[in-house]
Amino acid sequence: MFTKFEDIFAELQGREAKKRMIAAWGVDGHTISAASKAIDLGLVDVTLVGDQCMIAQACKSEGIDMAKFTVVHNPDELPSVAQAVAMIREGMGDFLMKGLCSTDKFLRAILNKETGLLPPKGTLTHCAVIENPNYHKLLFVGDMAVIPAPDFKQKQIIMGHLVATARAAGIAKPKVAIIAASEQMLTSMPACMEAAMLTKMVDRGQIKGCIADGPLALDVAIDQESVEIKGLVSPVAGDADCLLFPNIESANVFYKANSKLASNVKQAGMMVGAKVPCVLSSRADSIDTKLNSIAIAALSVK
Repeated sequence: MFTKFEDIFAELQGREAKKRMIAAWGVDGHTISAASKAIDLGLVDVTLVGDQCMIAQACKSEGIDMAKFTVVHNPDELPSVAQAVAMIREGMGDFLMKGLCSTDKFLRAILNKETGLLPPKGTLTHCAVIENPNYHKLLFVGDMAVIPAPDFKQKQIIMGHLVATARAAGIAKPKVAIIAASEQMLTSMPACMEAAMLTKMVDRGQIKGCIADGPLALDVAIDQESVEIKGLVSPVAGDADCLLFPNIESANVFYKANSKLASNVKQAGMMVGAKVPCVLSSRADSIDTKLNSIAIAALSVK
């Protein structure tokens, strides 16, 4: 089991064959710097699709040798993104990363019914990974970026992707905390009711590969002292690997509170549900967050 991003780096460094990342409109200094670090650490091989002159200028500004990348020249943003997606479909890369292109254009190319990367009846969701020094292992969190108000079926899908990502990180049977405002069964809160239903589905083997409990308030999900104070008996409480939030607001606030209010937190994020992992970084994300996202995506490639 990997408890830190450094463990994931070490795993990828030890692999003989490196995964191949394609950066769509990868023309900006942040994307190129993160990709450069990933190459230097021996994590991946990288292809940048975009305007060659812009790539050369960004490399010069960042002091990076452009020769370490494979560069596919495409001078226009939208065709560049479409070309990157096409290259993935043709087997020329193992996973995708958003560069300087807008999220709208990135998603439009992925979701295109004829040329995109979404399987039939597939659902895109977002998985974030958090390394917080105040917690004893990595946390896998969803969905903070794609599905605003997941219905019960979508919660099952999000949960499945969280579990799959945690399993890729070496956790044989991830512990999933299904988060609500309270660990009590309150019929006035739909999140509590759906959490209990998901828990029962896991108990009965309808959702496989994990242990789950819910509803759980955030404190008892990740803090053993809170569990003991409240006298809660649970196979997940205080030791969760995955946090399934009831809506995008709660997950997004949790992720950003970690990044802005806690010291020495490391984070990553990617879209899952497409044919390959897709690194979808915020413009405000640091180079290290983008590097961590590259690593978790490379680890998750099937």
